[in-house]
Amino acid sequence: MPRITANGIPLEYESYGAESDPAMLLVMGLGAQLTLWPMELVEALVARGFRVIRYDNRDIGLSHKFEDAGKVSIPWTMIKAKVGLKPRVPYTLSDMAADGVGLLDALGIDRAHIVGASMGGMIAQLIAAEHPGRVLSLTSIMSTTGHSSVPAAEKEAMAALTTRPANTEMETIRAHGVRVARAIGSPAYPADEAVLHQKIENNFKRSFYPAGMARQMAAIIADGDRRSRLAKINAPTLVVHGEADPLVKVEGAHDTAAHISGAKLKLFPGMGHDLPVELVGPMADAIAEHAASAV
Repeated sequence: MPRITANGIPLEYESYGAESDPAMLLVMGLGAQLTLWPMELVEALVARGFRVIRYDNRDIGLSHKFEDAGKVSIPWTMIKAKVGLKPRVPYTLSDMAADGVGLLDALGIDRAHIVGASMGGMIAQLIAAEHPGRVLSLTSIMSTTGHSSVPAAEKEAMAALTTRPANTEMETIRAHGVRVARAIGSPAYPADEAVLHQKIENNFKRSFYPAGMARQMAAIIADGDRRSRLAKINAPTLVVHGEADPLVKVEGAHDTAAHISGAKLKLFPGMGHDLPVELVGPMADAIAEHAASAV
């Protein structure tokens, strides 16, 4: 897989489809490698006429690790943010948005359709807000505005996502991965156990770096409320969400759509905080139709 310097740091990326096709940049979420974008979805988008690029965010997967930044205290970061102080964090979501734009620069892409999931949706929102000239369209998937009025994640889902496995034995890693998938995943589309085990094992072998996830979480907390920045977005926007999402509640989608002028909202019943293979077709259709209509 290729690595390229973008925004001054090495980023791991993959590109699919013809370089002459409109570019679509996929931005993944918290602690998630580029492999969390299902290949079925990537291939479906390529088949619909797009050059699809997925990449590892900074501090995760095979991209640059900010080891010199050290550990962060999530509780202390949350306390500071709650009392209105600006937490000091190793980097911000705006820095991560600049990474995505830097990747486009490095690949010689002037403008692209930006698609982000979860934290990647937040980053995609900021690409559209802070780098409007680079964005053909925005699709924000299972994300939110960061406003305090949006209901918090269900405790079980948040606990599963933020608890580290007891050790790095493969059996423990598999069991932990399954717990996370079941706690945050789509109740109407539970992942096959054998397929899930293989994905967990493959991702662990590719990279396991919990420190990066903690620093990314600090960036999310420090970013706070994006409503005023979302109001500046002029790119055609589609907001996609699962009605059964226990991690980022569906109210976050409604709030996002309400604060981006002209945004369209697409909800999937039974979908949680994942991208189930059963929804690849309709998901690809929604994203491709939105992107095509924006050109």
